[in-house]
Amino acid sequence: MSEPLEIDVFWSFRSPWSYLATPRLRDWQARYDLTVNFRPVYPLAIRTPEFFHNQHPQWLGYFLTDLVRCAEYLDLPISWPDPDPVNQYVDDNGVRQTGEEQPYIHRLTRLGALAAEQGDGIAFADEIARVIWGSTKDWHEGEHLARASARAGFDLTAMDAQVEAESDRLEAIIEENQAAHDAAGHWGVPTCAFRGEPFFGQDRLELLLWRLKQAGLKER
Repeated sequence: MSEPLEIDVFWSFRSPWSYLATPRLRDWQARYDLTVNFRPVYPLAIRTPEFFHNQHPQWLGYFLTDLVRCAEYLDLPISWPDPDPVNQYVDDNGVRQTGEEQPYIHRLTRLGALAAEQGDGIAFADEIARVIWGSTKDWHEGEHLARASARAGFDLTAMDAQVEAESDRLEAIIEENQAAHDAAGHWGVPTCAFRGEPFFGQDRLELLLWRLKQAGLKER
């Protein structure tokens, strides 16, 4: 019997496009003889915050229009998270800056790395992203994340304890993911990599599926 095909998925909890891609990737993992290697990375707002300083003035307006349109097309709820997973502020010059204190994105990304290590990172990412991006106000409070984790088969309390105890080790995994992301050939998320070929964006998943089927992808 041949080994299942594999893809690496470079993904961010602050990326709405990652959120929109994840249900399909999770479905592929269940439907096909395919290993989906979930590899969380920090968002551009953390890795290279200056990326957003020189965007065209029309960039944000089009981004939001396209985001809502794509979510409607995919029949997924969408709302900008409250709170934002990345703490940002507007400086005196009207430029959006990334804050030094980041109470959410480090925890989320480390949890994602741990879930991947424990065997089903894409399911964890799917359930958590649905809470963050699916119009759940104060997603970080109460039982929202614990219930989402349980739906994916994880115990959030146990995971948080392990994240606290092993933060340096998990940070090293995230750094490895980011280096592999760079080597894959794109800087944005979600990027899927297959046999040296990057597929950037949720709108390239059908193209990736076509390539996988060329390589012999079979249903389970």
